[in-house]
Amino acid sequence: MVRLFPLIFVFLWSSAFISSKIIVDDASPFASLGFRFAIVALGFYLFSIIRRERFSGTRADILSACATGVLFHGLYLGGVFFAISKGLPAGIAALIVSLQPVLTGALAGPILNEVVTWRQWAGICLGFAGAALVLGFDIGGSLPVIGVVASIIALAAVTIGTLWQKKVSGKLPLSVSNCYQAVGAAVFHCVVMLLLEEPFINFTASFILSMGWQIVMVSFGAFTILMYLISVGSASRTATLFFLVPPVSAVMAWLVVDEALTMMDIAGLGIATIGVYVATRVAAKPE
Repeated sequence: MVRLFPLIFVFLWSSAFISSKIIVDDASPFASLGFRFAIVALGFYLFSIIRRERFSGTRADILSACATGVLFHGLYLGGVFFAISKGLPAGIAALIVSLQPVLTGALAGPILNEVVTWRQWAGICLGFAGAALVLGFDIGGSLPVIGVVASIIALAAVTIGTLWQKKVSGKLPLSVSNCYQAVGAAVFHCVVMLLLEEPFINFTASFILSMGWQIVMVSFGAFTILMYLISVGSASRTATLFFLVPPVSAVMAWLVVDEALTMMDIAGLGIATIGVYVATRVAAKPE
């Protein structure tokens, strides 16, 4: 089952791009995310109590977990949601944040002392080429500058979050750490909501279904798998999985909402898959 975690993660994480578009049609971005992570925090708290996990920790550990939550759930997801709500195409937002493995690979050496081999760099280059092939020709007209800036902030946040989590992981039980991360994210989104937007949530059937999917399958499922993969593996190789998200999202959009799937999309998916395979297949070898 553990060997399937990367594939499960890619599937669940990709589904978030489709459900996010539905959510921002019925709610302001930061209000929806504050609502989501308040429920996620409560869920992880109850799960930790049931499992009798040690919910205490040093102040440094708790603050580190909250900081990870602000980076991943706050700045990263908030940046993507905000960019989409301002009119940036979801595909372009996905392409910008797809640069994360490139930045993670470049920074993993000096920050984590990881050796990023030439095979990994070859895989990273192929992965980005595949993602760009799927998304790069769908830019359309002029892009909202504020949306592009928000996506770049999201890119920086998810890169720093991956490196930070690798550096501090393992000091708290996973469910407890996830709870503190969700608390940090909920507080962050509520503050930003009050400062930057007129909050609203319309509890339509589509909003409830999409939000329920993101809470259960993405926040509880995909993110827990991501934290596990980061803790047990190389940060640079784990980050490479993100290259599969844009092309898999394109396939899912074709299956679920009947969006067009071109031969270019299929070619991009193939190239990205080869790139991820090349970058991650060395995991069993010593670095």
